Amino acid sequence: MTRLDPDAIRGHLADSVTGRLANFEAFDEIESTNSYLMVSEAPPPGRVLVALTDNQVAGRGRHGRVWRSPAGSGLALSISYTFATQPANLAALTLAIGVGAIEALAAVGALGVQLKWPNDLIAGDGKIGGILTETQALPGSMIKVVSGLGLNLELDPGVVSELAADRAGHVVDLAAIVGTLPCRNRLAARLIDSLCETFVGFDAAGFAPYAERWVRSDWLRGRRFTVATPQASVTGRGAGIADDGALLVRTALGEVNRITSGTIIMTD
Repeated sequence: MTRLDPDAIRGHLADSVTGRLANFEAFDEIESTNSYLMVSEAPPPGRVLVALTDNQVAGRGRHGRVWRSPAGSGLALSISYTFATQPANLAALTLAIGVGAIEALAAVGALGVQLKWPNDLIAGDGKIGGILTETQALPGSMIKVVSGLGLNLELDPGVVSELAADRAGHVVDLAAIVGTLPCRNRLAARLIDSLCETFVGFDAAGFAPYAERWVRSDWLRGRRFTVATPQASVTGRGAGIADDGALLVRTALGEVNRITSGTIIMTD
């Protein structure tokens, strides 16, 4: 197994991304890359801080869930970015980050990875990764955003069984869909490139440039599920997303419900 090499990762980064790096850190072990960047000083607007590891011992997912990533089994990558002014549709940034992530995976041969609204990466019918985005208000109109990507690279069968027992659902790893894993350093660099470019693109133009690309990879479209929201539960089939990234659910009565926040429970 090739361990992460910070110098090698830097050498693979695009020049445009290297020029935006305010700081880059690779850890042999860390509790959570997202937590680390949330308590770190915000980068200047338009610049990025990057933290990554292949041994995250206290990773976090949405709604306080645990993201398990035993040593060497995955990649945890977080990027901090400062918006000079809060974007109008900041909630859709996670969706844009998802688009950037699967495009980076495709570039290293991991084709066919799809997106499950709002923050999961799916290969086949199993979860291969997830995204957690957190925000922190800064003086004036600035806002710091940290987006973390957890990616399963090569899971021990025992870990897969434990996750299933914990009701984490079906999980898969990158090794299962590519056969031979790409160089971890090159993979990390491609993900950093793509996610940094996504932050910059979202800052400039919002979600619009990513909406159509999301639709092409929409795993929920046509599938039946229940989405539990703070107000109620809605059951139906995925009908795509709205222009602002909201989930559209078509019920059995033909009504289309617009969901901006909720938890998906598959029923098919």
